[in-house]
Amino acid sequence: MSHLLCLIVSQQDGPAQMPRKKAVGTSGATRQRVWWRLRQQWRMLGVFEINPEHEFYYLTCVIKEGMQAVIQASMDTPPEDKLTEEHFKAVETQTHEGFEIQTFAAPVFAKLRHSLDITEEEYLNSLCLGGYYLQFVSNSKSKADFFVTNDKWFFLKTQSRREVRFLLSNLQAYMDHLEKYPHSLMVRFLGVFKIVIPNQIKKYFIVMQSVFYPDERINIRYDIKGCEVGRRTNPDTGGKQMIKVLKDNNFEGQYIALGQDKPWFADQVKVDTAFLQGLNVLDYSLLLAHQPLHRDEREGKHSLANLVVRATKSVDLDDSPTEVDPPTIPLLSETRADTTDCGSGQPQAAAESATEGIPLQEINWAAKENRTDSVLQDFHEHHHRLLPNCKNAIHVIDGPDRRYFVGIIDIFTVYNWKKKLENLWKSLRYPGRAFSTVRPTKYSRRFCQWMEEHTQ
Repeated sequence: MSHLLCLIVSQQDGPAQMPRKKAVGTSGATRQRVWWRLRQQWRMLGVFEINPEHEFYYLTCVIKEGMQAVIQASMDTPPEDKLTEEHFKAVETQTHEGFEIQTFAAPVFAKLRHSLDITEEEYLNSLCLGGYYLQFVSNSKSKADFFVTNDKWFFLKTQSRREVRFLLSNLQAYMDHLEKYPHSLMVRFLGVFKIVIPNQIKKYFIVMQSVFYPDERINIRYDIKGCEVGRRTNPDTGGKQMIKVLKDNNFEGQYIALGQDKPWFADQVKVDTAFLQGLNVLDYSLLLAHQPLHRDEREGKHSLANLVVRATKSVDLDDSPTEVDPPTIPLLSETRADTTDCGSGQPQAAAESATEGIPLQEINWAAKENRTDSVLQDFHEHHHRLLPNCKNAIHVIDGPDRRYFVGIIDIFTVYNWKKKLENLWKSLRYPGRAFSTVRPTKYSRRFCQWMEEHTQ
């Protein structure tokens, strides 16, 4: 996934994907609708819509049919309160006409989806009912195939048997890490499956939440490893309307401007890389993108109503280690604001309506600067932060002027004997230079150092 190539707006004409509304209003409104349709018709360089003419159309239809049955079967089963060893080892097989699908550790991933506020209906609609998948053609050495749902919310990536076994064997540790650090930067795995078409195909694949969702206003993307060798992409677009995924050396002279969230970010990177170091993993990346904040977004995020909703979203106070003078946010625990749009400058009406019927004295702590600072300090000490009020909040951090999309991906590369030989060869080939294939301890330390030096 760290080599997702370049995004490009298609120059081809095609049928509209959504019904057109009757033209009313000013010419400016008409231009906005035309621009919206163009944005919805984007394509990627090396990426194709998997329509009936595509070579993977049958495979994706099989995946959709199999996953639809799996998800529908789980919709009537509430998430497990406590996971057991049997849940992590669970393997379910469903047989369909012409193929079978295996689901691994289904209760575990259902619980994780629930913790991310992803309903099974949303999961079903995006993965199975939301139009053609899009195929990513990657220059990665892994030979993996990448698919993305039509709404770009979820990624599907084919994996080797070794990679799936690695994930499943470390799934308990992964879930423990996310439970301890619920705002971790780690990519969220939402399902592991195997599709078998007799005498034709046997593929493992995983489902992940996209780091770059929603991407309508993202204007630049980076893949960061914290090293220099081979870490530059030519930004020249050749006159085409494309956005390239850039790398470490392209980022020099720039900073991730997070403001008050900088200490949290630095600490969370250290915690996450320490976890990966414990798994003997290297060569992971930080996916990074940003977009400018609109004026209403910059001003609205400091409003009382928005702060209350964000605080409610950010932490379950029943599990908070601080019991002294707790704020009364649990009164809002059943409130669900509309969080489907994280990129379009949504109005604050949903957040403001969430406070109706709550006595002002029960939430006026948020209006006091010193009380707010105290709450934020508690969040930071326990690796929490105030999440933005949007659907992909785990991977979104708002700085003073920009919204950043961040996530640590590609966590399956183990430092085995092959990597040790590669390290030896690169040490001779690039003496004194920073390359990616190094011991996990060195990789983690260097990764954290890069983040520290490029964050303000």
